[in-house]
Amino acid sequence: MIVMPDFLLHLIDGAVGSAFLLSLAIMLCAFIFEDATIFITGVLAADKILSVPVAISSLFIGIIVGDAVLYSIGALARTHPKLAHYIDHEFTAPFRAWLEHRYAFTIFSGHFVPGLRLTTYIASGFFRSKISTFILMAVVGNLLWETALFSASYWFGALSSEWVAQVRWSIAFLFLCILFFIGRYNLLAYRAKKKESGICKQN
Repeated sequence: MIVMPDFLLHLIDGAVGSAFLLSLAIMLCAFIFEDATIFITGVLAADKILSVPVAISSLFIGIIVGDAVLYSIGALARTHPKLAHYIDHEFTAPFRAWLEHRYAFTIFSGHFVPGLRLTTYIASGFFRSKISTFILMAVVGNLLWETALFSASYWFGALSSEWVAQVRWSIAFLFLCILFFIGRYNLLAYRAKKKESGICKQN
């Protein structure tokens, strides 16, 4: 977890001075590390290192491209002979039924719950779920989450502009860790509730 923000900071810092390279770096980082990139970009925008429109558009493009790639990975995986038999396999049937039952909400929630985006977006492509619903819910979820987290980070950047850099980024990193563990707790709690519900139905 410590390496990730350092990697993002060094990559983005190396692109500062060129609007094109900085925008490209943000897109690449948003594709890999969504939440951390949004937060760091919001702080950079507050510091006037890049404009808000460029920051938001770069984040949006990077995240949406990432969503499309995840779906495509799943779609490509289903064409592999060793993986294709899992499409209608009893091993994946419960997860497929769960995903189909709450598909739109799950895709929408993918940007809000750490770990949910990777698994469900790839699964959507693997099970060839409705692409129009996927695009709509991914875009809406992306816009809401990006706007909320970017606004919070922009406010934090403006508030902490005079702080010592080490203190500033340490607090930012702590915030991201808290965000991650809250999301992880909610995901585990949801899975436990779902498992308990499944056991009750069997009884």
